[in-house]
Amino acid sequence: MKIHDIVHLVLVVFVVLVVCIQLVVAQVTNAIHVGVIMDLESWTGKVSTSCMSIALDDFYTIHGDYKTRLVLHTKDSKMDATGAAFAAMELFKHPGVQVIIGPQKSVQTEFIVDIGEKFQIPIITFSATNPSLYSRSQYFIQATPDDHTQVKAIASVTRAFGWKKVILIHEDTDYGNRLVPHLINVFQDINTHILYRSVLPPFPTDDQIVDELHKLMIMHSSVFIVHMSASFGSQFFLKAKEVGMMTEGYVWIVTTGLMNVLESLEPTVIDSMQGVVGVTPYIPKSRSLNNFIKRWKRKFLEDNPDVENVEMISYGLWAYDTVWALARAAERVGNIKSDFFELGTEGKPPDLLGTRASKTGPKLLQEILQTEFEGLSGKFRLVNGHLQPSAFQILNVVGKGGRDIGFWTPTHGISKDLNFQSERKYLATTNRFRGIIWPGESTIVPKGWVIPVNGKKLRIGVPMPDGFSELVMVEKDPYTNVTKVSGYCIDVFDSAIRSLPYNIPYEYVPFQKDGGESYNDIIDQVYLQNYDAVVGDITITLNRSLYVDFAFPYTDGGVRMIVPLKEPNTRMFLEPLPKKYWLSSMVVFLFTGFVVWVLEQVNEFRGTSANPKVIRIIMSTISLAFRKKLTSFLSKLLVMIWLVILLGWTSGSLVTLKSMLALQQLEPATTDFNDLIKHGDFVGYPKGSFVLDLLKRFGFDESKLRTYSSLEECHDLLSKGSQNGGVAAVFEEIPYAYIFLAKYCSKYTVVGPTHQTDGFGFVFPIGSPLVSDVSKAVLEVTEGNRLMDQERFGPSTTCEEEFTTLTSRYPSFLEISASILVFSSLFVSSVSHSKAKQS
Repeated sequence: MKIHDIVHLVLVVFVVLVVCIQLVVAQVTNAIHVGVIMDLESWTGKVSTSCMSIALDDFYTIHGDYKTRLVLHTKDSKMDATGAAFAAMELFKHPGVQVIIGPQKSVQTEFIVDIGEKFQIPIITFSATNPSLYSRSQYFIQATPDDHTQVKAIASVTRAFGWKKVILIHEDTDYGNRLVPHLINVFQDINTHILYRSVLPPFPTDDQIVDELHKLMIMHSSVFIVHMSASFGSQFFLKAKEVGMMTEGYVWIVTTGLMNVLESLEPTVIDSMQGVVGVTPYIPKSRSLNNFIKRWKRKFLEDNPDVENVEMISYGLWAYDTVWALARAAERVGNIKSDFFELGTEGKPPDLLGTRASKTGPKLLQEILQTEFEGLSGKFRLVNGHLQPSAFQILNVVGKGGRDIGFWTPTHGISKDLNFQSERKYLATTNRFRGIIWPGESTIVPKGWVIPVNGKKLRIGVPMPDGFSELVMVEKDPYTNVTKVSGYCIDVFDSAIRSLPYNIPYEYVPFQKDGGESYNDIIDQVYLQNYDAVVGDITITLNRSLYVDFAFPYTDGGVRMIVPLKEPNTRMFLEPLPKKYWLSSMVVFLFTGFVVWVLEQVNEFRGTSANPKVIRIIMSTISLAFRKKLTSFLSKLLVMIWLVILLGWTSGSLVTLKSMLALQQLEPATTDFNDLIKHGDFVGYPKGSFVLDLLKRFGFDESKLRTYSSLEECHDLLSKGSQNGGVAAVFEEIPYAYIFLAKYCSKYTVVGPTHQTDGFGFVFPIGSPLVSDVSKAVLEVTEGNRLMDQERFGPSTTCEEEFTTLTSRYPSFLEISASILVFSSLFVSSVSHSKAKQS
């Protein structure tokens, strides 16, 4: 054959082989066109597109026998929602696009989700985290954890350190606002109060951020929850460091928006975030992950020679796994044709995007949702249309990046590692973390609040009571015009503040009550933020606790009824024995005297007149005053027996009389307040006290109630009595009752049950971080030995004994006078008879 013929034959064979190969490939592989919408100028967009490209090569290198092949068509959304919409319109018009990956942000996704629902094309995103998007379309898939999955992890961190008041900072965008309801709910569940919401405009200037930071600096809480995107957060933390808020005492907790891209932030931004704590979905370390990151860095630096140093971010790994999941699902669907069916358009204007719907979209959607495998980012498993993270990693920004300090899982809560020994859920405590470096390079856990840097002291309101200076007394020096505050309540508060492990500058501000005002008015000043706290004789009640918080009570609680003691009875000396005993005693007296006379008549007095001698002997028997010695042995014996009986009777009567006098002294005028209501008696209560509401609940008519403002007024009302312009009883709190009885212990007593209250407590605004620490300090002070002068507001030793036990007293002057008068008359009568006989 000629050379020309040989060449021609070779060319023919080559062409035939190429055609055969193309036919075989066409029969073996089925191309699935995939649209990709990303912000190609953003760091997340660059990293993600690079990872998706490597994912395709890796997948089909391993699965070369698969008959389907993904073909990516990438469009740039130009970091704008409108750009994303135009990119989507171009892809929807493409004759073969069966699925779309992207867009990058949630705000860009909203328009595209509706289109995907209409044309039955699955929309898969690995970076848009809005949880509400899935509810709008069944064709929307989040191959990333949505935002609300992280809120419980953040709440567990704040709960572990006992911070009860936080400040929420977020951007006024769709991304920033949509997480707020979830945060509010989870903080309510753990009784943590969001003191303030700082909402920054979408594109703030540096001055706007600085002004807002200055506003935050004068607030008491130093725990800040920051929910921002990477670009927004970078600008914010640079300014936070500039104004001095990245120092010791502050707490910054950030969400996944910043922590997911932490390694890619500028070094100056990371330097400004030192000490920040944040959460991010946990990505387990593996050999395949390390190998991929090395290959990706090498390829990325080749494609982007102007970049010096790169770090992988979570979104890149999720992009990689998304491509693998889609490729697996496409292979299970099988021969996917670019077939569409026409939607019904009768009576409707032409659609800008066309009127076709995908036939294979529903099948592809179901396969994607059922796909499960071990990816680079961990287990790929979709729950309710979004990726379900197995755990969250808690990071501490130290040095050039994030340092692992713990983990959070829904099952076990916070732990140092993921090697659990049991199924129980651990308590959220500080020892569940590895060592944390807080802002200012401090290792001491911040208290969660700071003294405002504006130099102002805490304003502590003090009521100015009209009486009971033992509890609170406000004095003003007429020469220096300096106000001095003292009293038991002040001493307790000062001691409690001194026992705190940190210094609190404060000053007392007296609150002058005008006519008609009550203690509720000074409590309102705390609610209105005119005072930072109130110290004084403020009783803890349910109604008040709805508007303010109280520290632990430092006095006994309760309301008692004080009533006068009964007046002494001048005939009390006759009451130890009944009347029949008095009569029988007189008969014995007369009989004994008669017998003695008879006996003596026989020996010595024979022949004399009987009547005078009988009377004299009888009187002598009573008074034991005989003019002469008895001569008869029998009369002497009888008188001795009578003397023993007389002494026994006298001593028994005195003991009984003494007990009766003691009981009479402690016998109140009344013991039951129901008797006061029944008889229509007037009752007193302290002016401006909550006791008024208590008396109304008891059933007292308000017209029968009278007020007093001091100990003297209370005594004056009780001494007058209900019928003379006074009261029959007063109702007073236990501390006041002690003070009153210490001064008037011989005239009044307390009766009836104790109507329980919670005692006195220091008042703080709701959610104040001081409440917990001051409550612990109050317990330490009141139970320890440092509380001075407790007895000065309580009853003295003598009155305390009288206040609690039955005690005796000496007979009154009238009682002694009556007794002396009776026995003296008997003695005088006896002596007069003797004198008359002698004369």
